[in-house]
Amino acid sequence: MTVLVAPDATAAVVTGRTEIRTVTRRPTIGGVVRFVGLSLWLIITLFPLYWIALTSFKSPQTVNVYPIEYWPSQPSVQNYLNLFEFNDFGVFVMNSAIVSLSAGLVATLIALLSAFVLSRFEFRSKGAVLVAFLLTQMIPAFIALGPLYSMMSNLGLVDSKFGLILVYVAICIPFSTVMLRGFFENVPVALEEAAMIDGCSRLGALFRVLVPVLTPGIIAAFIFNFVNCWNELFLSVILIHSTENRTIPATLNGFISTFNVDWGSLSAAAVVTILPTMVLFALASRWIVQGLTAGAVKE
Repeated sequence: MTVLVAPDATAAVVTGRTEIRTVTRRPTIGGVVRFVGLSLWLIITLFPLYWIALTSFKSPQTVNVYPIEYWPSQPSVQNYLNLFEFNDFGVFVMNSAIVSLSAGLVATLIALLSAFVLSRFEFRSKGAVLVAFLLTQMIPAFIALGPLYSMMSNLGLVDSKFGLILVYVAICIPFSTVMLRGFFENVPVALEEAAMIDGCSRLGALFRVLVPVLTPGIIAAFIFNFVNCWNELFLSVILIHSTENRTIPATLNGFISTFNVDWGSLSAAAVVTILPTMVLFALASRWIVQGLTAGAVKE
């Protein structure tokens, strides 16, 4: 006799008949406190996103009305129309996409090669290089702003998307290298040795054997690089002057003036800015989780 029972029920066969006994789980004080705490944290986290989306769909006349509307009485897409018709926001989105994708791809490729070297080769200054990579993450960007701006100005790369891409690549490489090195450490050296015995060069073994194994980690590193470049404000404001080269963070900063804040357009721009990263994380969440856990423990 086959008995299908729910997870929270138990079954017993007594004298040829089946008796189902339901086990009721009593809530504990710790469980209630945990549920309430997580619920409050979720509300606190999601409410700003809800308020930004809500404000973006309010008409310009009702953004600052009192009493406060927690749901728009007259939903409107006028803020989005103004954003793309009068503010050339599509140009800024394209600029950010070009800069973030280019910097993310180049930084991930260079970090892949440098992480491979740091993982598979032994040399005298290896420890110093790793320490230097970690120390660069502790230095605020504004400390190096003077020398950086002077160097970029001498090279003629100020107010240039190419120059901004170079700066972002230099910023992303250290963290990506340390991150990918952990993934390489978790892959047996025997895999590439077997490929080299079969005739592959060392680079051939890297790209034909190791890269497919490290795909989750590479995707995770690229997404982190892309998001960091997409959201970066400080350097984009300092190094980019013209409107045609401006990125999204600098554009959002422009909606705040000395005497006024265009909340409707600012909220609409924020929604448009958040959506690509949300979609990217949603589509690649499986690889991100695999990548973050793959290098966590060395076997």
